[in-house]
Amino acid sequence: METASFNGFLRTLLYIVAFYYIFKFLAKLFLPHLIKKAVEKAGQNFEKQQQTYQNAQHNKSNSKDGIFDAAPSDKPREKKKVGEYVDYEEIE
Repeated sequence: METASFNGFLRTLLYIVAFYYIFKFLAKLFLPHLIKKAVEKAGQNFEKQQQTYQNAQHNKSNSKDGIFDAAPSDKPREKKKVGEYVDYEEIE
């Protein structure tokens, strides 16, 4: 069984600190570029969805041009019956 040495501890600590600063440096270099790409891609997807929605709305309005079926019906709407009303009397 090996015992931990002070030199091994310092070397591990040095690796952790070096990794931290290297990662921080690389993040400053590449992260803005990656975020910019992600925002552009999200914007393109949004525009594509909007275009699809507008085309669908335009096609829907063209197919129903001049056709309005909003005449009121002769029968009033029936209200949904939930139950029967029962009148209770108090018994003394």
